[in-house]
Amino acid sequence: MLTPEDRRFGALITHLIAGRDLDRRQTREAFTGILQNSVTEMQQGAFLAALAAKGETRAEVAGAWEAIYALDTCKVHVPAGQPLVENSGTGMDTFKTFNISTAAAVVAAAGGIRMARHGARAITSVCGTVDMAEALGVDVECSAAQVAGSIEKAGIGLFNGMSPRIHPRALGRILSQIGFGSTLNIAASLANPALPSLGVRGVYSADMIRPVVEAMQAIGYRRALVCYGRIGRSGQGMDEASVCGTTDCAELLPDGGIRQFRLRPQDAGLAAHRPDDLAPAASIDVEARRLVALISGHENGVRRDAVLLNAGLIFYVAGAAPDISGGVRQAAAAIDSGGAREVLTNWVQYQNTDPSVGLAKLAPLMRP
Repeated sequence: MLTPEDRRFGALITHLIAGRDLDRRQTREAFTGILQNSVTEMQQGAFLAALAAKGETRAEVAGAWEAIYALDTCKVHVPAGQPLVENSGTGMDTFKTFNISTAAAVVAAAGGIRMARHGARAITSVCGTVDMAEALGVDVECSAAQVAGSIEKAGIGLFNGMSPRIHPRALGRILSQIGFGSTLNIAASLANPALPSLGVRGVYSADMIRPVVEAMQAIGYRRALVCYGRIGRSGQGMDEASVCGTTDCAELLPDGGIRQFRLRPQDAGLAAHRPDDLAPAASIDVEARRLVALISGHENGVRRDAVLLNAGLIFYVAGAAPDISGGVRQAAAAIDSGGAREVLTNWVQYQNTDPSVGLAKLAPLMRP
């Protein structure tokens, strides 16, 4: 039998089905009910589906983030230094790729950018961010404090968004049970324990670009770039910048303005490619070996260029490059100098409760 809270929650769902928006307070309270599991799981799923079908606003994403960060996120402090940067994709995109964001983050860290990452295991793809880090030897079930230490010492760390040590209340439960893109893919990924102020984020739909960059502004980001990459004229897209078509972007500028633009690979000094080799292998172990080869400078073509472009966005947003093409050149130098390979080794060493275990897992992947 429905409780009074279920009935109130049902009224919100009806409101969304009618195409009407919620304000930030209403959304925060609704997500509080979801996180506390105080309404039925059927109601929770219906709410997330109705909100996604309507299309999320800045206030709705910010309200969801506020509930998740307040109620279900460990808080950590990373010692002062260069500003923290995060990069991630939301998942749920229509064209699945190898784990571009992880490789791009390692490359950016090799260029002196402090990367405070926050990701999840794969739900609809082969190699999620957490799966890839684990395959490389990173301890993905460690404490938030251990991740913060890795950011300080190695320049990169990854908070596991589905670990109870990072989100102890409910996030893993919810994310593991839904197979469609929802506000949680955005708001939960923004609930980073280290609260970075700079970010590059890929989304699963062009319609999400503007609301997400506005939400990032609302929750305190100083500079950000949100993108959706197209795969030629196929109608498919990826939650990364694309070297196989045009990328739609929205940039939060330091003065608080928002600039929308389209980016072609040629604009960043790269070639346009066919997408065939971007698809992941069936085995995460194969993908881990290929990622190590790529950041070691042993792989060229579409995969390398995809990483260069996405790392170039990080350098640009972090203020380390005057433009995206300059960021791409810095990314290439970070790979070709051997710096990215060194950062990967340091990451595995410092984000591990037992470094010898992680390094033993990485060692065979590092061999030519």
